[in-house]
Amino acid sequence: MQEIIGLHQISKVYERKIALSSLSLTVNKGELIGLIGPSGAGKTTLLNMLAGILSPDQGQILIDGRPLSEFRDQKKRAKKIGIIRQQFDLVGELPVIHNVLVGRLSEWGIFKSLLSMLIPQDKEYAIQALNRVGLPEKLYEKTSSLSGGEQQRVALARLLVQSPEIILADEPVASLDPARAEDVLELLVKIALEENQTVIASLHSVEYARKYFDRLIALKDGELFFDLPASSVTDEHIKSLYRLKETS
Repeated sequence: MQEIIGLHQISKVYERKIALSSLSLTVNKGELIGLIGPSGAGKTTLLNMLAGILSPDQGQILIDGRPLSEFRDQKKRAKKIGIIRQQFDLVGELPVIHNVLVGRLSEWGIFKSLLSMLIPQDKEYAIQALNRVGLPEKLYEKTSSLSGGEQQRVALARLLVQSPEIILADEPVASLDPARAEDVLELLVKIALEENQTVIASLHSVEYARKYFDRLIALKDGELFFDLPASSVTDEHIKSLYRLKETS
């Protein structure tokens, strides 16, 4: 299997609080990984580092065997890494088509990007993507008028248009009710499998992590607590992961 992500002794400290401590792991192309652990375990810090938003204080992150720092070029990085968050990161005042076509920005020059604000460019990409996420009729609707589940589908359509090799999902369904959360996770995994994309998704729900992902990486207090196939994770593992420290 081809290794797509390598973390080597990654550490990050915020104002003397250790966010991540000497974390090492590898991820192969096409893996579907659920990232779990208590609040403050370091999940978002890890995803932000993989996205290049934060830099480690120590250690090295490799993408396709090359240091992440080499992917400074926006176009190259957009082809490698895409992000979906619980806040959807959409502009509510704009029609759906504009939010979806943000996924094309790294492909366009400044003129085409500005022109697209008036007359949507590469419209067929948006139509195809919205068809795949089940929202073909929402093309020109104001994004803020959509439900939370529909907005997260628009964010998925934007990722489809961007077509990155790696998807980083930071609590992508935290703000959705259970039925819509499962709907979005099912779609995310289906798209990733069809496109042979690698997914690392941080989730509050262990149940969803076990159901939709093949491998579970658990963080606790900034350290790797376990890294196992989802089918091997027992209730005892989960209890230990979320057990509070005894205070005397």
